[in-house]
Amino acid sequence: MPLESRFSFDRFQLDLSTGRLRGDSGPIPLSPKALAVLEYLAARPGRLIGKDELLAAIWPGVFLGGGALKGCVSEIRHALGDDARKPRIIETAHRRGYRFIAEVIDSSPTPAPAAGPPSTPPVRVPVQYARSGAVNIAYQVLGSGPVDLVFVMGWVSHLEYFWNEPSFARFLRRLAGFSRLIVFDKRGTGLSDRIADLPGLEERMEDVRAVLNAAGSRRAVLLGVSEGGPMCSLFAATYPEQTEALIMIGTYARRRRDVDYPWAPTDEEREAFCRDILEHWGGPVGIETRAPSLAADPAFREWWAAYLRMGASPAAAVALTRMNAQIDVRHVLPTIRVPTLVLHRAGDRCLLVEEGRYVASLIPGARFVELPGDDHLPFVGDQDALLDEIERFLTFQRVRAESHRVLATILCATLRGSPPPPPAASELDRLQALVAAQTRRFRGRDLQPGGDRAFSAFDGPARAIRCGRAIVDEASRLGLALGIGLHTGEWDTLRAVGEGPVAAVAARIAAAARPGDVVVSRTVVDLVGGSGFQFIDRGSLELTPGEEVQPLFAVS
Repeated sequence: MPLESRFSFDRFQLDLSTGRLRGDSGPIPLSPKALAVLEYLAARPGRLIGKDELLAAIWPGVFLGGGALKGCVSEIRHALGDDARKPRIIETAHRRGYRFIAEVIDSSPTPAPAAGPPSTPPVRVPVQYARSGAVNIAYQVLGSGPVDLVFVMGWVSHLEYFWNEPSFARFLRRLAGFSRLIVFDKRGTGLSDRIADLPGLEERMEDVRAVLNAAGSRRAVLLGVSEGGPMCSLFAATYPEQTEALIMIGTYARRRRDVDYPWAPTDEEREAFCRDILEHWGGPVGIETRAPSLAADPAFREWWAAYLRMGASPAAAVALTRMNAQIDVRHVLPTIRVPTLVLHRAGDRCLLVEEGRYVASLIPGARFVELPGDDHLPFVGDQDALLDEIERFLTFQRVRAESHRVLATILCATLRGSPPPPPAASELDRLQALVAAQTRRFRGRDLQPGGDRAFSAFDGPARAIRCGRAIVDEASRLGLALGIGLHTGEWDTLRAVGEGPVAAVAARIAAAARPGDVVVSRTVVDLVGGSGFQFIDRGSLELTPGEEVQPLFAVS
């Protein structure tokens, strides 16, 4: 005989095998259709269910307006005592659908375990998929707190193996105790699509946006661990209107040693680690620096080895390591305008505490908290100390960011000649039309032209580069000689394009570009690491009058 299937939520129990709903006072009557709607929503907690999907599931093959569905939801709310204005069980997304926001516990009875070795414990949090371009991103949603919290794990990940380690499961469930927690696998890792070329920071940002959209989240707190920190920083600076706050644990600004960043590994140290991955993947690689307090624990070593194997192949792990070495967000951090908390353990052996302190020092108003401990993984060691700081931070009154101040890459296109004649009106018209058309193609924002120059803005530098190449290629076909300049910085969307410093820098770069060149600043180069672009040294330029000259690079 099949086992009964039961869900518990709030103070209610829903038995799917008998179709009965019970509360503290006994059975609760519901019409069959209302019960079917409740069952469908409760079986998919945290997911925004569109009205069309619900209508098709509950009334298959029948054409109905939204009134029938609205009536069922109203009946459910009345039966459960759920206020539509301040919901605790079913939330309405205006004109989009409904989301079951109460935490659901699968309380189905389980059979006695069979003789033999223990099996992997079942995952109780359903895995869902968001579409990011052509790639499927696996994610989970749990909890029903007042704020959406996106957890971004570092290096490799695997959603289902998160829950196989008790300390990791406890860490996530506590986060979900004061938030609606959203976790996901980055493309190329875990349950997300495996891909030929691993993504740069810009593509990872798009994956986060896809997951937020699929989960029905308009605004969220970003929590980045290790390499998740730089990506979350870039996201917060680029999309402040979608970022409630920013939290980073054991993070960094740059992953290659430099005279002004002496804490990162040398190239030789990084390549030695890559060789270790290729030779020993399948075992607990890197456990001594990431979880020294549990490095000798046989059960944890076994879990860590399996987690890495399931998270990525050896070649993918090496590619991720080398790609992360190209990350440099030092220029981005001062442009962040959302409340920020940076947490770092004093004895972290993977990323030195000086790195977290440095990151916090560059973000206006950021709070830095140094905690005792040697472990890098946040769920190992004293996880409650970290979680207490996070909960306290989210409880405080958070100031909303100025959404009109964003991180953007500004493209400036100008007509070039040798010597440059005064451009004719027809040439300016063709320049502006060409830039506008390609900007729309690459999902940028066409801006008001300034004199003999055309401007556009992008929320990702890689798309801005591709747009610049498309512009000069099309201009060459039309007989126009153009120079393109790109710079990334803080942009005030309320100001005229020529007034902002980032646009002024882009214009100076464009003026120095050779005909047919797309020339970018060092900041742009640092942000597109891992995206496959090659650059040629184009000397240096005083980008801002009176300040130090900066290197320029042409896109090869």
